[in-house]
Amino acid sequence: MKLNMPAGEAFMFRERSTSSKALAKIFGGQHRLIDKMIKRGKVFPEFPETVKEHFDYGGEILLGHLRYGTSGAYGSTTCHPYFRKSNWPNKNLMVAGNFNLTNVEELNQKLVERGQHPVFDTDTQAILEETGYHLDASNDELGMAAQKEGISGDQYSSWVGERIKLPEIFRKAAAHWDGGYALAGIIGNGDAFAMRDPLGIRPGFYFEDDEVVAVASERAPLMTVFDKEATEIEEIKPGTIIVVRAKGTVEIERFADDPARQAGCSFERIYFSRGNDPDIYAERKTLGALLVPQVLEVVGKDFSNSVFSYVPNTADSAYYGFMEQLRLVRRAEVQQQLINAKNNGNLTDELINELVMDNWPKGEKIANKDIKLRTFISQESGRNQLVSHVYDITYGVVREQKDALVCIDDSIVRGTTLKKSILQILGRSKPRKLLIASTAPQIRYPDCYGIDMSELGKFIAFQAAVSLIKERGYDGLLDEVAANCREALKETKPCLVNHVKRVYENFKVTEISAKVAELVKPKCLDGVTDVQIVFQGIENLHEALPDHPGDWYFTGDYPTPGGYRVVHKAFLNFYEDKEGRSY
Repeated sequence: MKLNMPAGEAFMFRERSTSSKALAKIFGGQHRLIDKMIKRGKVFPEFPETVKEHFDYGGEILLGHLRYGTSGAYGSTTCHPYFRKSNWPNKNLMVAGNFNLTNVEELNQKLVERGQHPVFDTDTQAILEETGYHLDASNDELGMAAQKEGISGDQYSSWVGERIKLPEIFRKAAAHWDGGYALAGIIGNGDAFAMRDPLGIRPGFYFEDDEVVAVASERAPLMTVFDKEATEIEEIKPGTIIVVRAKGTVEIERFADDPARQAGCSFERIYFSRGNDPDIYAERKTLGALLVPQVLEVVGKDFSNSVFSYVPNTADSAYYGFMEQLRLVRRAEVQQQLINAKNNGNLTDELINELVMDNWPKGEKIANKDIKLRTFISQESGRNQLVSHVYDITYGVVREQKDALVCIDDSIVRGTTLKKSILQILGRSKPRKLLIASTAPQIRYPDCYGIDMSELGKFIAFQAAVSLIKERGYDGLLDEVAANCREALKETKPCLVNHVKRVYENFKVTEISAKVAELVKPKCLDGVTDVQIVFQGIENLHEALPDHPGDWYFTGDYPTPGGYRVVHKAFLNFYEDKEGRSY
């Protein structure tokens, strides 16, 4: 956006792309364009006013968004930012964000009841139109006040624009939003804003200095781009909006009441966010360290006949934490053995050498990812074709039928990558035992607040529970759950009971883990390698991530009423063999 442009000249611009190389396409195209302007003598980089006059993106306010397509719609019309245009400058609205709302149908119905005619059914469009409605109302109210004050036409827009109060607009607009969101945007008066949902589900950060105000969904990019220390980056508080006024002042206000609890997304910390943030790196290391007792229960302390590694690449931070803790365990063991030998008068050079040098945990890089694409966020239609070509193995580091191979994984959602790629690749080394240790607990329930994991029937932990239900003869249980879900969806008052929990109630975590291992084990490993899987405990999760207690995909305890509607609808989709998102 360009500030203070004369009437008749464009001041807001947007460029979008769904190309696999969208960033290169968008920025490359703009660089080529301005290079031509420089060569033609239209633009002189040393004179910013020439850049602003001739180059569309030579403005003072910049807004960008990168959206991965997962299970939702993915096309040019659904790319952010969304833009609501008007001939009245102050009614223009541009919005981008990371979010999912669970009650889009309800929000669209409110628009219809006002007499509006919403064209799209996406949550982004619902946010845009609801906010636009209150923005228009504020403009109209201020417009009437301007007329009473006798404000002339050439002063009208600036007079109204200076008096628009975005916190009040969003206080009204967001009153009925059910979900998690981090939003940023611009309105036509030159005000920019960033805001975060009241529960703090989605992350958001900012900083300001004498030259710039910048916001981002993660802290690390702000540190990198602007060369800032972690302590210089502030977190956008839940339920808070930051407004950067056109004149450069910064206002921070609450737009929502304080909720009873915070629900920062833990999966964001486990997997989705950049691992180079100092806090996230430390948390992932802790998650890895807390897996050590479970792993040792499976493979024992015979470290001489074990190889420890990680897969995929995003699990490396957890792996480093795991290995640090594993070595501390071995160090403590050696220390105690040395003390015992000393007390018994048996401490010899040979014994010292044996204890210190032997049975030390051995770490290796066993799996190599050949393409720069995480299968979790790839398009659903291409996932099966993709996973079988992603990984290759490091040969010669595992002794056939002698070593146990332990691999740290950050999370196991569908199990597709394990079954169709990872286990087959790792199995080529023919270890006597193959253990996958997940730093995340079992993902049992859909997410509906920003990380698109909504199809319950595709979760491997859910598939395992259903298999156990059928094997153990719990006849009618799934029918009962389906009936309960239907009744819950009919209720007019919010249902805060998760009926899908009954699917898991008859089984221990270890039983479901064993069934998961059975389901994902490829046939090529039958009779060759024992495959086992362990998952992080919920208590350990909260110990590692004390400031991000959101755990609904693990526990089924949702922070908003919409979450319970989604889980019940997701179960019915599974029960009725329907595919697609449940919100």
